[in-house]
Amino acid sequence: QVQVVEFGGGLVQYGGSLRLSCAASGSIFSIAVMGWYRQAPGKQRELVATITSGFSTNYADSVKGRFTISRDNDKNTAYLQMNSLKPEDTAVYYCNAVGQSRPAIIPFNAWGQGTQVTVSS
Repeated sequence: QVQVVEFGGGLVQYGGSLRLSCAASGSIFSIAVMGWYRQAPGKQRELVATITSGFSTNYADSVKGRFTISRDNDKNTAYLQMNSLKPEDTAVYYCNAVGQSRPAIIPFNAWGQGTQVTVSS
C-alpha cells in the first residue's frame, strides 16, 4: 500500500508565491515519476508538471517559467514552487506517484487527496 499526501496549499494574492510539498510513503520499492496535476471547478484535471527519478522535468505551457518541480529521491518527496501566481492558477492541486511497491515489485499509481490553491486578484 502506497499513500501520497500533499501539503502547502492556501490563499495567496496575484503575483505571489506558494510551495507545495508531496510525500509518498508505504511499501515503496521505487518511484519512477512524481507529478502535480490540478483541477479547477468545472474543468478536467490537467497536468501541471512531472519529474522522473533522473530529474527530467515536463511542464504545462501555462506554467513554464513560473513553476518549478523538484524531488528528493531519498525522502520520496516532490515539491512544486509556484511563483507569479495568477487567478487562473486557482485549483485543487493533486500529487501523483508512479512506481513499484515492495516486496513483490508490483506497479502502483497513487494519488493524494489534493490541496486547494486560491489566487486572489
